[in-house]
Amino acid sequence: MRRVLALAAVAALSSIPAAGGEPRVDYAAVALNVLPPGQSGDLLFPPTAKDQLRLYDGLTPRGANVKPQDLTRYFKSERFGVTGKVLQTERPRPGLRILRDRWDVPHIYGRTRQDVEFGAGYATAEDRYILLELLRGPGRLAALDVPGIDPFALAFSGRQFAWSAEADARLGQELDLLRSAGSKGRQLYADVRNYVAGINAYYQHRNQGLRPWTMTDVVAVGALLGANLGVGGGDEVRRSMFLDALKNRFGTDRALFLWSRLAQQQSDTPISVDGDFPYGGAPGTGNVGLRDGSFGPAGAPAAFHFRSPVAASNALLVSARRSATNHPLFVAGPQVGYTFPELLLELDLHGGGIDARGASFPGLSFYVLLGRGKDFAWSATSANSDIVDQYVEGLCGDDLHYFFKGSCRAMTTFDAGVLKGTATEPDREIVFRETVHGPVVGYAATQLGRVAVSSRRSTRGRDLLSALAFEDLNTNRVHDPQSFFRAMNQLEFTFNWFYADDRDIAMFSSGRLPIRAPDVGIGLPTIGDGDHEWRGFEPLGRHVHGVNPKSGVILNWNNKPAAGFSAADDNWAYGPVQRVQLLQRQVARRKVHTLATLVGAMNAAATQDLRAVMVLPTLSRVLQGATDARAQQLLELMQAWAAKGASRLDLDLDGKIDDPGAAVIDAVWPRIADVIMRPTLGPLTDRLKSLVAVDDPANPGGSSYYGGWYSYFVRDLAGTQPTFCGAGDYTRCQASLREVLDEAYAALAATKGPDPTGWRADATHERLRFGFLPLTARWTNRPTFQQVITFAGHRPS
Repeated sequence: MRRVLALAAVAALSSIPAAGGEPRVDYAAVALNVLPPGQSGDLLFPPTAKDQLRLYDGLTPRGANVKPQDLTRYFKSERFGVTGKVLQTERPRPGLRILRDRWDVPHIYGRTRQDVEFGAGYATAEDRYILLELLRGPGRLAALDVPGIDPFALAFSGRQFAWSAEADARLGQELDLLRSAGSKGRQLYADVRNYVAGINAYYQHRNQGLRPWTMTDVVAVGALLGANLGVGGGDEVRRSMFLDALKNRFGTDRALFLWSRLAQQQSDTPISVDGDFPYGGAPGTGNVGLRDGSFGPAGAPAAFHFRSPVAASNALLVSARRSATNHPLFVAGPQVGYTFPELLLELDLHGGGIDARGASFPGLSFYVLLGRGKDFAWSATSANSDIVDQYVEGLCGDDLHYFFKGSCRAMTTFDAGVLKGTATEPDREIVFRETVHGPVVGYAATQLGRVAVSSRRSTRGRDLLSALAFEDLNTNRVHDPQSFFRAMNQLEFTFNWFYADDRDIAMFSSGRLPIRAPDVGIGLPTIGDGDHEWRGFEPLGRHVHGVNPKSGVILNWNNKPAAGFSAADDNWAYGPVQRVQLLQRQVARRKVHTLATLVGAMNAAATQDLRAVMVLPTLSRVLQGATDARAQQLLELMQAWAAKGASRLDLDLDGKIDDPGAAVIDAVWPRIADVIMRPTLGPLTDRLKSLVAVDDPANPGGSSYYGGWYSYFVRDLAGTQPTFCGAGDYTRCQASLREVLDEAYAALAATKGPDPTGWRADATHERLRFGFLPLTARWTNRPTFQQVITFAGHRPS
């Protein structure tokens, strides 16, 4: 009898709701996050529109000196359910409650799964209806891969796009594909339908005449996220013409050598997990070069858009054996810039088999996209793997017919709709041609004559299928690294995914990776005659993945994920200098970590200048004993700054970076970069700048130091026989570097006064900015949404 009573008491206690919520199992020992500036997207700027900015900015000046008590001072709870008081309760329909905490985070509890999804839509519209309206039109352009238009830039320009029935019908095919994807696909379809119903219920409640949402709007936003942030490749035209320019200047053999060096097709670059994962390769006979200057965009876009790789987000995972608690540590999140309303929003979803909390993207927030389940957490960084190829189509008769598999075919015409005009621009009809490979982006010339160029994205027409991965995460089907790999292999966009529970850390690099023909490599356009088509897509085992690496850590900041894996054609940043090295150096300072020390490692790296940490040592070595007094003084100022950590902090908030070393390196680096490359490349130096920016400095968007010519400098001067600097003459190289230091000294003295110790860089232009919100924050190079988590238990097997 006593045993029965005891069991009854335990059952009674376990059924008591947590503060403001239903009973849910939560195995987290610590679960925290932050998402500045705040949850609210209200343009009246209530307190919850900016309350998390105080937390976010407050951590920055702490550097590596983060104490355990600082975690709850600079992050808020990410436990399931409301922590503290419930400040607002909404009941949009029977069976559904939305509880708002002090941060205005919606905790959504549904009697059924339909209720939860309806609530997710309702809360998203409540917090981000402005973004929902801005994204739905440009999202259709993203789904269609319309040439020459940047959908994200269009979304935030405020211009309207009136889509055609043809465009909506094309997106509707994705919903048919979803319904045919088995029981999980049908469930996902139902979840999206209930989510859309929730959005429209809020729209009706708001009663402002907003156009009701449809399921094709969700497809559009999915494409906007995936086709712009979850892609890599598709820049073969520009890289090919640059190679032809090199051939014209240097001859074929020398040009191929220089092109390979500039594309950084070497192995001396930081990686994140153990193992060898061969993917990609050098161009072959199935690739073709284009004549320099021959490309012209199809149609008449306002400004032709060349895709640049999106490099954002970082992750620091420490395994159990290097953790003070013997449980893994997880500090990770996406860098998506800073806006108002914030691009992401937070949700806590419970009911009908769903238990998840974290951040999501408006229009896709029927699931949490980055967050935690009952006993595991996950996050992502951009991977930029090569899933977009450009094809050269041989023309037959005119510009509207092309050869494929031995026959002459007519291009099809697609009418996407009308881009509404402005006071200075008229309406523009968005019409483009398509081949079997995809949209025709323009025309160019090869040695054989005029050709069309089309673009093929492996995920085109499949954008919403990737949500199957998040269905598994949100329903807690994931329970260990292997089930995580299986789940994330369903995600076809290209991201690096990170996982931690109470036992393991893991990483998986997703993407619908084409298996190219044996004679086709990465870097140049593919011959589009039908004999060089993709042979399928890489299986799970050939994707980069790893569990509990030998180092005891997984660190990633958009660097190369593993050995053997090739960068996409548009990514020439896998060199010997990469910003993940800032994290590596900070984490290596301790053999064993706590959550506080791991956050400190992230935070210290977030204000460091990569150039001072990783590039300056090479400059100092090359110029040792070869400088005059002024050049030596500049070197010593930078070296002293680097010895103190090379932080770009403005601790006293006087609007100036505290150390003169920052002003010096800002003046020195652009001059050094140019003088390194120009002696060999000559006028092609400026062409290279259009492919790879010279610098990626601290800026109001936060994310910095991904690209740049940092690796070119360090690799070229690793020895005393440079390829580029001094046109191959080391002594001449030294002299040119000394000269640009003298030039920088003169320029700084003219603008900042004669005393170098008083020189200061402007900190105000680097401060983070949040769109309409009239607030700024110190510059920091860290995730916008960031989780700090460790688990102490696990669901029974």
